[in-house]
Order: sequence, then structure tokens, then C-alpha cells
Amino acid sequence: MYQPPHFVETRQDVLHGLIRSHPLGMLISNGPDGPVANAIPFLLDAAALPNGMLRAHLARANPQWKLIAENPASPVLIVFQGTDAYVTPSWYETKRETGKVVPTWNYAVVQVRGTAKVIDDQDWLARQIADLTASQEGTRETPWAVTDAPAPFIQSQIKGIIGLEIEISEIHGKWKVSQNRPVADRAGVAHGLETETASQSGMAQLVRSYGGLDGN
Repeated sequence: MYQPPHFVETRQDVLHGLIRSHPLGMLISNGPDGPVANAIPFLLDAAALPNGMLRAHLARANPQWKLIAENPASPVLIVFQGTDAYVTPSWYETKRETGKVVPTWNYAVVQVRGTAKVIDDQDWLARQIADLTASQEGTRETPWAVTDAPAPFIQSQIKGIIGLEIEISEIHGKWKVSQNRPVADRAGVAHGLETETASQSGMAQLVRSYGGLDGN
């Protein structure tokens, strides 16, 4: 990943936080015909290893797990995309001063590399789907649980999936949130995101936090 110094994020709690808040990762591995990629949700076990471990499952009909099993020493790459936003030059003070500005895109992203192990164990898979469900249902007033469905039905569903454990060997974060712009431009971006793009309050807060605009 291209990493200009302005945008590097190395704090593991921040990197892990993005994975937890945006668990749908793009799993990328090598195949005989080139790279293979699938979007699947992941669970992070931060305490398992120095960099953490990821757990996931694939449909048994998905051929990617077989490619991983056939090449166990070949590392996989998982990309977790956080919040992102288009940034118009109209928000920059520099536009009014010189006009020498162009559009850009702000984003936060985490890339993980590691070795993947294929797991075909019914108990492991049952725990995986229960934990993944709980991680997403936990904030609901009446959470749905795997045990709410008939046990024979769940067992039949488990037969259709295969598990993955990925030991994280490398984890890299890139928070491109206007840190390279003058302070007045950062303030303009944060204000523009807050007032013109109602859905971008998360990116506006990142611009303020990383740009030294939030008073911290």
C-alpha cells in the first residue's frame, strides 16, 4: 500500500477498531489464474497473537478456500475499508487565495497480511456463526441469536460453510483525512462535510481529530 508519511496510522487499537467497526473485508489470495477476491465478514481476536487473529467462514461452494488449502504457505491479504468521502476544492481556503487546488478523496483503510488455515470442524463453525451473529446483533433491543432458529436447520446451514483462521503477520493503516492540507483547508473540509454532506459526520470528525481541529 502506498503510504505517504502524512497518512500513516500505526496505533494497533485504532487499526483493530476499524476492523471491528467495518468487519466486511476483501479477502485476496493467489490462484493459478491470478488474484482471487471475495468480500466476507471477519471477527477479530486481538489477544490471540501480537497482531491479532481473524476468523471467518466461506460458502463451501466458494472455490477460494480450496486455493488457500492447496497453498498454505502463500499469504493472504485482507482489506478493510472504513469511512470515505469525496472532497471538493470548493471547501479549501486555498481555492479563494490562489485557485491552485484539485479534488481528492479522503478515506481510512486497514490492510492485513497473514497465513490462512482452513478449518472444517462443525463445533468451530457453530461457534464462529454464533460469535459473528452476536457481534452484530448485540446492540439491538431484541437481538436475534442462532439458537432462535431450529437446530436441524442450523446444522444443515453449517454443512454449507468452511472456516478460516488467519494469523496476522502484518497490519497497516492509512488515514487520508486532509492532514497534508493547510489548517484553514482542513477546517473548510470538516465544515463542508458537516454542512453539505449529512452522511459524512464520521469523516468530518476524522478530519478534525487528525487535523488538530478538535481542541485535543
